[in-house]
Amino acid sequence: MEAKTLRELYVDELKDIHNAENQILQALPKMVQAATAPNLKKGFQDHLEQSRGHVQRLEQIFKDLGEQPGGKKCKGMEGLLKEGQEVMTELTDPEVKDAALISAAQRVEHYEMAAYGTVRTYAKTLGEKGAAQVLQQTLDEEGETDKKLTRLAEHGINVKAMNA
Repeated sequence: MEAKTLRELYVDELKDIHNAENQILQALPKMVQAATAPNLKKGFQDHLEQSRGHVQRLEQIFKDLGEQPGGKKCKGMEGLLKEGQEVMTELTDPEVKDAALISAAQRVEHYEMAAYGTVRTYAKTLGEKGAAQVLQQTLDEEGETDKKLTRLAEHGINVKAMNA
């Protein structure tokens, strides 16, 4: 990446997030299938729908900027999802696997929150007020997903894993 301006960096980071979201769209159905706790399955299914909306929002931002979303591979997300895949294939105890899936999902959420916070700040600096609001909305949703995962872990799944 050879960004010479903040706008070029902004577009490059948006491309990175767009690719990350698309990788997540591929991983979430596998996480739904791997989860055993019904409320965790539902949480992953809900986040799958939410992620589809995130991709649509990003594509609208690209359209508004007159840019194309492709051409970037998010290596950070690729690594996080690879670790999550290992959890799904290596762990056999259902309760422990559910706890590990939450951990993997929260790492993804934190990565997304960092990325969305950064591009939101770039958008504000560049005077892209509409994009900044949309990116803040997505950032808020990612934060709420993280909180939901914490509640699932603290109010049942981790306790079950402890007693497994």
